[in-house]
Amino acid sequence: MESVRVLELYSGIGGMHYALKESGIPGQVVAAIDINTTANQIYQHNFPDTPLWNKTIEGIVLDDFNKLSFDMILMSPPCQPFTRIGLQGDISDPRTKSFLYILDLLPRLHRLPRFILLENVKGFESSSARELLVKTLQDCGYTFQEFMISPTSVGIPNSRLRYFLIAKIATENFSTQTEFSTISNKLISDVFPHLAEGDSSEQPIVVNPSCPDTCQPDDTVQDSHVLYKLETATDVQRKMSQNNNLSIRQVQDFLEPQTEVNIDQYLLPPKTLLRYALLMDIVEPTCRRSVCFTKGYGRYVEGTGSVLKCCTETKMESVFSGLDQFSEEEKVRQLSKLKLRYFTPREVANLMGFPQSFSFPEGISTKQRYRVLGNSLNVEVVARLLRLLVS
Repeated sequence: MESVRVLELYSGIGGMHYALKESGIPGQVVAAIDINTTANQIYQHNFPDTPLWNKTIEGIVLDDFNKLSFDMILMSPPCQPFTRIGLQGDISDPRTKSFLYILDLLPRLHRLPRFILLENVKGFESSSARELLVKTLQDCGYTFQEFMISPTSVGIPNSRLRYFLIAKIATENFSTQTEFSTISNKLISDVFPHLAEGDSSEQPIVVNPSCPDTCQPDDTVQDSHVLYKLETATDVQRKMSQNNNLSIRQVQDFLEPQTEVNIDQYLLPPKTLLRYALLMDIVEPTCRRSVCFTKGYGRYVEGTGSVLKCCTETKMESVFSGLDQFSEEEKVRQLSKLKLRYFTPREVANLMGFPQSFSFPEGISTKQRYRVLGNSLNVEVVARLLRLLVS
């Protein structure tokens, strides 16, 4: 196909741009737009030839967008208004202002883009923002498909369940919504061949907001009997099932070589071990699972991402058994046997599908690296959705 002119909104550190390159679709990002100074510094470092606009989207007039003459929009609007642990302000949250501006702008463009891809968190699919998005697309003559997909569906051992929408302007080939959905459903098994067999919540599924109870995967499992480390029998069984899923690669495939990592720098400090030992999600190099990395990784432990157990000889059961009976000093000594460490920023980037060519410029702290990665997306998942969109 001929080269596609792409507008990258909320460009962050360039996850969408890398996905475009990974997809093999001939294309040029004609403008990337973001207001995060750190993210923009990293983006510019990796894509020095791409025009980067450090502006608010709602501060850009229609004329400026028209001059770009783009064929595709890639965007990942702010997710905070839709996260399940947040206030869920939806369209009343000021952070949706720019997204609502885009929806107002789209019908007024002198030429509608042929393709649109949007990524957001689980929760967006049942929001008022999503309803406005769908109505705008329908009014503009787009056909679209919605999915909930996690990186495990492409063989990556990381759970990051996200909402995706792909939209294509109606053509002779796809003149109706039904035709586009039918073709997409037929192709999805080709685009995502490594479907997760061990955990139904990790399967790529088509979103149907009219039946949220059956169509939205449930991340949580309730069971009152705790075995150890505050894990229930159901939790342990689920993790074993994930680790036995051979369609997913092992964590060790995404780790930096030992010779290139200063392990001591990433080891969990004694205070963290004492306070969060029972709450941490611990994985080993041979595991085929890890939990979603968030922007708080490296500063907080609970719910921000998995930690790596470097000592494979020591069994976790032997360390955690009777741990509550020990003194604090003995607890630290026991827990230190596991050599628990944070994944490095490079390793997190690997698990999020970023290529080895991606790098951080000097002066970006470890804390900043974790933060921008936690706000980014999985490159490989988006790349495959782009192939599905243009196929």
